[in-house]
Amino acid sequence: MNESLNRISDAEKVSPTASVSLDGSRRTIQWGVFSIASLVVLVLVAVVGTPRMALLLLLGVALGISLQHGAFGFTSAYRRFLLKRETPALQAQLLMLAVATLLFAPFLSEGQFLGRGLVGAWAPAGLQVAAGAFLFGIGMQLGDGCGSGTLYKAGGGAPRMAITLIAFCAGSFWASLHMGQWQTLPSLQTQSLAEPLGYPLAVALQLGFIGLLALLLRRWGIQRDASPGRPLGFWRRLSTGPWSLTAAALALALLSLATLLTAGHPWTITWAFTLWGAKAALLFGWDPATAPFWTGGFQQAALQGSVLQDVTSVMDIGILFGALAATGLGGRFLPSFRIPVRSLAAAIIGGLLMGYGARIAYGCNIGAFFSGVASLSLHGWLWIVCALAGSVLGVRWRPLFGLSNR
Repeated sequence: MNESLNRISDAEKVSPTASVSLDGSRRTIQWGVFSIASLVVLVLVAVVGTPRMALLLLLGVALGISLQHGAFGFTSAYRRFLLKRETPALQAQLLMLAVATLLFAPFLSEGQFLGRGLVGAWAPAGLQVAAGAFLFGIGMQLGDGCGSGTLYKAGGGAPRMAITLIAFCAGSFWASLHMGQWQTLPSLQTQSLAEPLGYPLAVALQLGFIGLLALLLRRWGIQRDASPGRPLGFWRRLSTGPWSLTAAALALALLSLATLLTAGHPWTITWAFTLWGAKAALLFGWDPATAPFWTGGFQQAALQGSVLQDVTSVMDIGILFGALAATGLGGRFLPSFRIPVRSLAAAIIGGLLMGYGARIAYGCNIGAFFSGVASLSLHGWLWIVCALAGSVLGVRWRPLFGLSNR
């Protein structure tokens, strides 16, 4: 990602209500957009029912603001790395992983916080994860967004990403109907690196590996020069953006820790998409009893309850409106409803592939990769390797749908 996001020119400091868009141009704060987003959040805080759910909603809002102000995407980061060897965004991801690993380990090793049990994003590393991540890698390049990217871009007023989100939900629900078959594939018995090594050694080993990756990226990759100009003041930068990649990475790591301690598990995104797809299917007469995945106690309770009782759903809704608020503050709410047919097809196909892949791989770039690696889960590393392989194919297919590979 271009480090010019971190600088503006002196001319852009003229108006006290001005902010800087991602393309470097001066924008005016869109108070109407910000007010609508804030009002919806306040209403939701009042109706979610419990202080814990209200806090999770607000954590989602903070995550949405961080993603939007930092333009912290995974999809474009991988594409620029594969095509141009640009590595700043990947280095920011490694920083986020390292900080989250350090933050998570003491609490996961204890297994509880203030009487609440804690579990990591642990899942078996096997063929199921490999296949799902590969499909997700293709889909993220066609859909132009990952799990978190689809949410914050849709929340920020991108109609194409809203279509990708709908297809994402459909694909995720579709995969839930096949989970029994996928779970019969071979996988490793050991899920967490801490199981055989213990937390101190596992954390040291993982941090060493992350450090080695960062060093290799720095030596092999290309660093983009920052554009001239002085940075915005701290408070103005904080409120209107854009944020540096480093700031966004640190914010996401800290908010992920807050999510772990509040929810009892790390930050996840795509379970909500599966649930939303299933609730839509109910409207068309689908019978949950026909699908083994949906006969479990947790799944049945989620289907019968309100989405405002589901942790992941509440946080995802918070991300949507947090991104909308950040977009208004940054003066970047400029939706375009002119979507070429081929681009529309790519959004639908990409969403379906991401949804299907995320469900069978136990999560997306957040739930499987980020939260998995931060939890010392081996499936998180398998996920990113296979997602990058899928991204190679997805990048090659983008021109077929009229999508730029910039």
